Amino acid sequence: MNIYIGNISYNVREDELRTTFGSFGQVESIKIIRDKYSGQSKGFGFVDMPSRAEGQSAIDGLNGKEKNGRILKVNEARPRSEKRGGRGGFDGGRGKRGPGGGGRRSSRRS
Repeated sequence: MNIYIGNISYNVREDELRTTFGSFGQVESIKIIRDKYSGQSKGFGFVDMPSRAEGQSAIDGLNGKEKNGRILKVNEARPRSEKRGGRGGFDGGRGKRGPGGGGRRSSRRS
């Protein structure tokens, strides 16, 4: 079972999460998501537990609990969609400007 864990303190390490989730069962893997440039934690991650029952037990036992001064948000991870959200590509998320694509208008008249 893939589990999302949010609102984690920026200084929590993966081995601490392994111990926390390990009290509910076997932990296959842990991944804290980090900024690709600074390496700073983004405050969320994922835990993979092979047993669905143990994973659900961890969710029930940890969701809403305090760890390192933060209230954890723990639930079953949703699968990634093919279309990822965000700002988009070339237009920077501002939306397209019709068929011409926007840009400056020419002051020349036809």
